[in-house]
Amino acid sequence: MRLAFLGTPDFAVKSLAELVSAGHEIVCVYSQPPRPRGRGQALKPSPVHAFAETLGLEVRTPASMKSPEEIEAFKALDLDAAVVVAFGQILVKEVLEAPRLGCFNVHASLLPRWRGAAPIQRAIMAGDPVTGVQVMRMSEGLDEGPVLLSETVRIDALDTAATLSERLALVGAQLLPRALAAIERGGAAGAPQSEEGVTYAKKIKAEEARIDWTRPAVAIDRHIRGLSPFPGAWFEGPGGVRIKALLSRLEDGEGAPGTTLDDRLLIACGEGAVRLLTVQREGKGAQNADVFLNGYPIPAGVQLG
Repeated sequence: MRLAFLGTPDFAVKSLAELVSAGHEIVCVYSQPPRPRGRGQALKPSPVHAFAETLGLEVRTPASMKSPEEIEAFKALDLDAAVVVAFGQILVKEVLEAPRLGCFNVHASLLPRWRGAAPIQRAIMAGDPVTGVQVMRMSEGLDEGPVLLSETVRIDALDTAATLSERLALVGAQLLPRALAAIERGGAAGAPQSEEGVTYAKKIKAEEARIDWTRPAVAIDRHIRGLSPFPGAWFEGPGGVRIKALLSRLEDGEGAPGTTLDDRLLIACGEGAVRLLTVQREGKGAQNADVFLNGYPIPAGVQLG
């Protein structure tokens, strides 16, 4: 099929690779514009942009797909279909209707639960036991189109947004060739989403990241894992040093919320306790807790902020 691929983060790279491997003609790749990254804040292309260039594919990075010029340029591609995977922009009706067979989205949840920008993070933070990947026909509404294919994925006790995203990306990439084959045969009308159980996965905001130790340990553990590695749930250590908690697990323990219960980062919460397993001191790389404590010991009885 003659396709355009619209995607931006690492999550979308596997899907693009799978489409190329399956022999589809990728006429053009769309991705978000390069952003300043790293200490030097140099402009760097998105993961999809960088990967597409290694394959010699044409890449376009419009700030918006809503301008008349961009819409006409998209129409001129004369596509059979377009595949959208975590692109990061809302597509207007004219764009959605431009390809002969339509536009199709790989979404990382079991719709209608977790429509929107951050379904993987929100599923972990809410304590969902399972999530999944679905391929849907796109409509003007936010993630409201009929579902063509679906696969359920379990959320494990130590899953972070990063580890779960990796598994879901692979599942989504594997679903795509099957979905496109059905679309090409004309047998992919899709099943309408239920009108019950709709939830929205709002974009993660920086102000959500600070850990509130007065919450129950179960909620704090999910918060830590759901925001790992980015933006990273954080707290203040001795001396006001900001420390990100990137992996945790539930353990028995009680005490004043935010107090260390031993010298290995067992921390009391409003109810129960969490053990921090991976942490990152401000300006440093992520470290196993034992290695971290060798250079920055935090003994029992310390009140964390």
